[in-house]
Amino acid sequence: MSPELQPGLRFAWQYTVPPRATVPQLYHDTPFCRDMPDVLATGYLVGMMELACVHGMLPFLDWPREQSLGTMVSFQHLAPTPPGMLLRIEGEVLAVEGQRVRFKVQAWDEQERICEGTHERCVIDAARFNGRVDRKRHAAPGGTVA
Repeated sequence: MSPELQPGLRFAWQYTVPPRATVPQLYHDTPFCRDMPDVLATGYLVGMMELACVHGMLPFLDWPREQSLGTMVSFQHLAPTPPGMLLRIEGEVLAVEGQRVRFKVQAWDEQERICEGTHERCVIDAARFNGRVDRKRHAAPGGTVA
């Protein structure tokens, strides 16, 4: 991780909400969700907030050797967004403590602010992390994880 990744760094990312990101589509295998409003699902929005932070970190990582994983999310989903709308997600690095990076993140659709909160990511060595996952997978009963 580059020492230039410091508090105060700001970034932005845009993403168009696909139909698969709505509550009825994302949770299509859950009958009661198929009747819910056709709007951006909070679970998918959380992923977009995380990806905006990953995108903001990319110039400061030795990608793909260094990557990052989300370790904490605390977001408020403030307003509904229909599919097809463009999201603008803006973030700021609040703190860098060892391998942990904490962000303030906000998102807007084409009409209003839809989300705000904080997120934390941990920078990892991908090979070492994948080795740990492989050991866990092989230690599971039967040697595989379903």
